[in-house]
Amino acid sequence: MQQRRKAREFALQILYGLDLQEGEVIEALDLFWSILANPEYLGRQTTRDEGTKQFATRLVQGTWENRFRLDEVIRLYSEHWSIGRMSRVDRSILRMAVYEMLYCAEIPMKVSLNEAIDLGKTYGSENSGAFINGILDALYMDRLAKNS
Repeated sequence: MQQRRKAREFALQILYGLDLQEGEVIEALDLFWSILANPEYLGRQTTRDEGTKQFATRLVQGTWENRFRLDEVIRLYSEHWSIGRMSRVDRSILRMAVYEMLYCAEIPMKVSLNEAIDLGKTYGSENSGAFINGILDALYMDRLAKNS
């Protein structure tokens, strides 16, 4: 599953960039993959695994295409926080996680929730993990109640 974790990190980077400067998803993906494919990129070893690329691409396209609906869901579960007040990193993580939870039935919701919390702890502020957990856990509990 390390492949999916790396795919989520890549997707987060692309979604963050799109949130900074809205553009075409295909162009953002093409640019990201072309830079990452360069072995000289920051002197780092990069993955060229096709499964990682496909999953990251799916997350980016699905999240960005559905961002307005995802934002509505996030608003519903975030108390006293508007989407505009959230950091771009937290907002991007939340959108991606909610996309997974609503549109990727093959991924257990708890996995999406835990991966998002880890991304928040790694890339967000010191409070991002708890903030993301609060919103996604409320969604998770609501979905569980509706499915039982």
